[in-house]
Amino acid sequence: MTQTRRSLVIAALGGLLAASPAFAQEPAGKLVLYTSQPEKDAAQTTAAFKKAYPKVEVEIFRSGTTEVMGKLAAEISAGQPRADVLLIADAASMEILKKDGRLLAYAGAKVDELQPGSFDADKTYFGSKLITTGIAVNTGAKTRPTSWNDLGNPELKGQISMPSPLYSGAAAIMLSTMTARPDLGWKLFEQLKANEAVAVRGNGAVLRAVASGEKTYGVLVDFMAFNAKAQGSPVEFIFPKEGAPAVTEPVAILKTTKNEAASKAFVDFILSDEGQKLALTMGYIPAKPSVGSPSWLPAGTKINVMASDIAAVVKATEADKARFATMFGN
Repeated sequence: MTQTRRSLVIAALGGLLAASPAFAQEPAGKLVLYTSQPEKDAAQTTAAFKKAYPKVEVEIFRSGTTEVMGKLAAEISAGQPRADVLLIADAASMEILKKDGRLLAYAGAKVDELQPGSFDADKTYFGSKLITTGIAVNTGAKTRPTSWNDLGNPELKGQISMPSPLYSGAAAIMLSTMTARPDLGWKLFEQLKANEAVAVRGNGAVLRAVASGEKTYGVLVDFMAFNAKAQGSPVEFIFPKEGAPAVTEPVAILKTTKNEAASKAFVDFILSDEGQKLALTMGYIPAKPSVGSPSWLPAGTKINVMASDIAAVVKATEADKARFATMFGN
């Protein structure tokens, strides 16, 4: 073999090896994450990811979904979106970004074991868990609601706290899902207003109010109530008979990402067994059933998830939030 031919063969083999998974370059550099996860969860998520990918430096902006989306929209308008990846409460927000052509499709994402319907068919966003909203009750309560409409009972006047959809993505989904139902509708929220229900910044504030006894009842996401109960807080959680609105906390990559390799690695981690088990240890219902269920959810339990038309929610959400703001303030 001539020297020239030998060099060409070596170069070709080198290229093939570099392109193979075993020799692929490990993701590195800065990754900017915008998330609505609770602060403790966001810290655990990024720490676990950095352990798996030590060459990636993660920068976080954390707030409620509405505020995260507002910040991102302002950056896009200015032509300077900073986020590489999003991990936010609801699919409706992702659908808005997808419609505007802002999300990067990730065909290689491993979705085979995910809950059906928990990810976008075009693979632009992927649900990471199931989070339902129900009624939290202080254990000292004299009355235990079994229906959403029970929150309109005059006996509960002045005792109810709920997250504002102007801040919380889960609350925004809940609002547009429930107001679209004839058995609940805006009548329920009018009753809540008459009952002097207080809309607070997020689910964490609702939990603090109920656990402290400041309020007896709260509209709250499941894992917060059950985790608090496990830690000794006087809190119970009720799945209302009409069903529980739910979000999937999807993860997505922005088309404008400056670090596609690290962004895909982050999605891979969130959907991996390791990432899903991390969600499980945080008290969530994972999107991948094979990794198990949280200790608070008895084996075989069937949660009545309230059906939600995401397309209809996207269409209605801004008008619904404006009407809510008129009723309960900003």
